[in-house]
Amino acid sequence: MLIITIKQGKEKSLLGQSWIYASAIEKVEGKPQEKMKPGSTAIVQSSSKQFIARAAYNSKSQIRARIWSFKEDEPVDHALIKRRVKAAIEKKLPAIKKAGENQLLTLIKGEDEGLPGLVVQLFGGVQGYLICEFNAGGVDAWKVAIVQSLMASTGCANVYERCDDLMRKGEGLPLIDGALAGEEPPDEVMLTDNGVRYALDLKTGHKSKFR
Repeated sequence: MLIITIKQGKEKSLLGQSWIYASAIEKVEGKPQEKMKPGSTAIVQSSSKQFIARAAYNSKSQIRARIWSFKEDEPVDHALIKRRVKAAIEKKLPAIKKAGENQLLTLIKGEDEGLPGLVVQLFGGVQGYLICEFNAGGVDAWKVAIVQSLMASTGCANVYERCDDLMRKGEGLPLIDGALAGEEPPDEVMLTDNGVRYALDLKTGHKSKFR
């Protein structure tokens, strides 16, 4: 596991923050291959070697580390991912159950759910499509576990990965999209938002007002 040491005097500025920039880091220790892999788990420590957090490290991003947990006894593993996905979905269950076939719901918004860089939307209820964006190295590295947990928590069998080119380029991640489970969404669907109808491309997120 990598060890990130924060510069002396920079520790207080990290309290309650989800991101660590390169300017705050004194050094990163660990295996070269782990340093180069976006999303490698790292322990963040103070200049006096006191534990601060566990984070996903990415040498290719301006945001060098995104915090997973400030708890020293909380490892970053499949169980943590499952807990956080499940907790996020449980908050949305009433809306999911009532969702119409032309409705789009945002289920997960990154740091809000302790899953930095992850965006998940659901179109058409549980019979529709989960649309995911993995916009940071950490969640990209845990993609399989995230998809499994999403399917188990929502009951939706169709999962599609949408690619935000700008975000993924900034993270040094490959530009990929496509079905991760089940069927791909159609090229265009009809979305109803506050009584207004739109034509929506789920694969790109582009929508245009229906005339």
